[in-house]
Amino acid sequence: MSKKAISAPTGAPAAIGPYSVAIASGDLVFVSGQIPLDPKTMQLVEGFDAQVRRVFDNLAAVCKAAGGSLADLIKITVYVTDLADFPKLNEIAAEYLDEPYPARATIAVAGLPKDALVEIEGIMRKPG
Repeated sequence: MSKKAISAPTGAPAAIGPYSVAIASGDLVFVSGQIPLDPKTMQLVEGFDAQVRRVFDNLAAVCKAAGGSLADLIKITVYVTDLADFPKLNEIAAEYLDEPYPARATIAVAGLPKDALVEIEGIMRKPG
């Protein structure tokens, strides 16, 4: 099965290393972890709430570039530096995601790139 790199040059930050923002293979799209970088400035937004919203906005842009939307995510993995932020994460996620929600794992980590507080990666099934 072939693979195709996906980028979202106007709505999500470019990769900051040797990886693709997303890879499409068949009807699946594997979205690399998105941290809360503003795609225009490539700087982190500040505060946990703003970071979660920026990450979901970045994910939405990548999904759109791949021909789908957040509604097409079937699995996400969330990395946070503080599990005390878990309730706020759930509250904001419910604003961006619709039922049936994607499957999810949430993992507490010691650190994330650029000292982000949250990172989310996903698997999307292309619609149709």
